[in-house]
Amino acid sequence: MRAIRVASATLLAATALTLTAPTAAVADDGDTKNNITSFGFRVTPSTIAAGGQVTLSVDGCQGDTTVTSGVFDDAHISHGQQSVNAQVFPDAKPGAMYEVTFDCKGEKGTTDLTIATGRPTHHPTMHPTTPAHRGVKAGVGGSFGGLDLHEIALGGALIVGTLGTAYYWTRRRTGDDNS
Repeated sequence: MRAIRVASATLLAATALTLTAPTAAVADDGDTKNNITSFGFRVTPSTIAAGGQVTLSVDGCQGDTTVTSGVFDDAHISHGQQSVNAQVFPDAKPGAMYEVTFDCKGEKGTTDLTIATGRPTHHPTMHPTTPAHRGVKAGVGGSFGGLDLHEIALGGALIVGTLGTAYYWTRRRTGDDNS
């Protein structure tokens, strides 16, 4: 009888852990296009605020490259040049993902550019005597994949509660078990 209770408690705890653990996002959205090209390409950064500037880079193209997207004006990378900058439209929709297509002599490769979510930040006007280069303003860091502290605390409480309940039921003595 005790083995059945232990197995039930273990199954209950495993189920709770499975249901409260963050799930991995699978990047298979049914898109069957082959994105392998004879040249390399990238958009840096891959997530940018509306109105921001991205660098479009290409490696190994033996001709001119045209870069198109619905979020910036078409760009042209001449043969021998490795990158150009493009200005993202200021009215780009936050949270949207735009496809960026690199065309090297008719061979095309695509990648995605995501528009960052959040409020636009105010950039103060600089005084003429203030140095223009101040370095990077760093944040608190970390990456929770969109989870906030309330969600993490709730998940932790559910796990602790489930494990506590499982422990209670495995240690509980009934009148039938007194031998």
